Amino acid sequence: MAKRDYYDVLGVSKGASADELKKAYRGKAKELHPDRNADNPNAEAQFKEVNEAYEALKDPNKKAAYDRYGHAAFENGGGGRPGGGFGGGAGQGDFASAFSDVFDDLFGDFMGGRQGGGGRRRASRGNDLRYNLRITLEEAYAGLQTTITVPTAVACGTCNGTGAEGGAEPVTCPTCSGMGKVRAQQGFFTVERTCPTCNGAGQTIKNPCNTCHGAGRVEKERALSVNVPAGVETGTRIRLAGEGEAGLRGGPAGDLYIFIEVRDHELFQRDAQHLFCRVPVSISKAALGGDIEVPTIDGGRSRVKIPEGSQTGRQMRLRGKGMPTLRGGASGDMFIELAVETPVNLTARQKEILREFDKQSEGNNPQSSTFFSAVKSFWDGMKG
Repeated sequence: MAKRDYYDVLGVSKGASADELKKAYRGKAKELHPDRNADNPNAEAQFKEVNEAYEALKDPNKKAAYDRYGHAAFENGGGGRPGGGFGGGAGQGDFASAFSDVFDDLFGDFMGGRQGGGGRRRASRGNDLRYNLRITLEEAYAGLQTTITVPTAVACGTCNGTGAEGGAEPVTCPTCSGMGKVRAQQGFFTVERTCPTCNGAGQTIKNPCNTCHGAGRVEKERALSVNVPAGVETGTRIRLAGEGEAGLRGGPAGDLYIFIEVRDHELFQRDAQHLFCRVPVSISKAALGGDIEVPTIDGGRSRVKIPEGSQTGRQMRLRGKGMPTLRGGASGDMFIELAVETPVNLTARQKEILREFDKQSEGNNPQSSTFFSAVKSFWDGMKG
């Protein structure tokens, strides 16, 4: 069976440039790779055909010979068979490099991905840190300026974060030539591993710093000033850019995230920007009405008028006496909820007065009348 034209195999014109040839080869190799075409019995043969075509056309001398003589250029010792697989011959390193690019595209994600800048990892960003800060409701209302102490890794002052003694620059790793990874040919595949000399950093330090032992950072506690804005709630997150863990070998620092927790208050309950305060009142005050004095979150006090005949659970609103909103705007409201209190430890005279009051109060308890009327209807219905 006659061989197909190499340009047709790659799907390019005869005047294609080296970059166009390489791009076409990579596309075809990825498309026809046997691992991606388990259900295509011809995939392996087509894949080898693509490899053979590219090996011939990638080399300028072989390409010139092929353009002049066709397939006859590689027959009877005419320059070596281009389809000789992964064996020796001129240009072998170039072909291995091109195939390793395809290997990276096919399996890069599985192997950890390709790294930018030729795979070098000279410096790495520091980790982000979390700090939990508990504050009072009053502090959440007014805002807070405080200082926190954070244990973290900071850039080594002895080597200025380089990890090398005297602040000297690290040198390129001789094993991987700064790539951070090494490749080995194993039969049909090129296998890539993290460089054992530099552990993937791409660089080595001849004389490590005695203080940080080559890491470029040391453990230390830092005092930071934190501005907590008014209106924060539990779960509010404050980000301090660059205040996290120092980067490795001079890399950028991470960020510090402060998570706010607002403690429970003994007088006020919070719902977003609104506050609730449960206030006990005597039976006589609830029945006759009158004024009471209630606290506010800013430390002040407000007078509230209780209407006659108030029941437990009745609410009254104090506008603007709640919590400020975090991003500005109007403050929330404060709600006063009444709790009518039953007196205890009555004297004989008090009991006598209450019995007399009870006799005179028939028809003055609307909730009781409504409830027991409903109960009577229920029982009558059950009898029916």
